[in-house]
Amino acid sequence: MQIRATEPMTAKRIKPVREGLVIVLPDREVQIPWQDCSPRLAAATQEQRLTAELSPGGYGIHWPLLDEDLSISGLLAGHHERTRG
Repeated sequence: MQIRATEPMTAKRIKPVREGLVIVLPDREVQIPWQDCSPRLAAATQEQRLTAELSPGGYGIHWPLLDEDLSISGLLAGHHERTRG
């Protein structure tokens, strides 16, 4: 199922893992491989990726060691859902 963001989506939390970024939404979890997040994250070290911080409102993610900011809606747009259980 393709995720379509018609309005800004928010995450409850995020879980950076070795394979990619797990975004925990109110009704499901979606894992996005690092190479599909951004070129900067694809080239980053695992240590840099693990510094991810979810914004207080849940609309975006900041990686302080990379000076990278991405929106939840932007990450989910065009990606196929992979439910984790």
